[in-house]
Amino acid sequence: MIERKIVSNNKPLVAIMMGSKSDWGTMSHCRDMLQQFGIEAECRALSAHRTPEATVEFVQTSEANGVEIFIAAAGGAAHLAGVVAAHTVLPVLGVPMQAWSLDGLDSLLATVQMPRGIPVGTLAIGKAGAINAALLAVSILAGKRPELKQQLLDYRKEQKEAILNETLE
Repeated sequence: MIERKIVSNNKPLVAIMMGSKSDWGTMSHCRDMLQQFGIEAECRALSAHRTPEATVEFVQTSEANGVEIFIAAAGGAAHLAGVVAAHTVLPVLGVPMQAWSLDGLDSLLATVQMPRGIPVGTLAIGKAGAINAALLAVSILAGKRPELKQQLLDYRKEQKEAILNETLE
């Protein structure tokens, strides 16, 4: 495995938000992937509907404290990413969660259908989306951090080698 350097000096560069604690089983994969690249993240369960004031306060405080990217995951109505995007101009990545109905399709549509002028970068539903949100956050941060760019190149090389070294029997 390629050595990963800590790039954030214990200062969260990413905020991971989810609509409820039940989303943590999926979103912990996002945090774990960021940690593989030495990126600290602050993780919170906040609801766009049940805790709107606390959600906005967290976004504003996080931005003031140096967070550069927000990752927001929610199921069902899935308005969390949109509420976050309405209160910051920093990148917001949305991860639709599989919910009790429609197998996450409702969450996907709610996350991706944002009005013009309030963008949310929407990833896949569930675990794949959580991991890719972390990797996209690393890519965004790598624009000004050459060490992260190199770590991403090393990560891709590891993935390639793992596939090429697989045997089917």
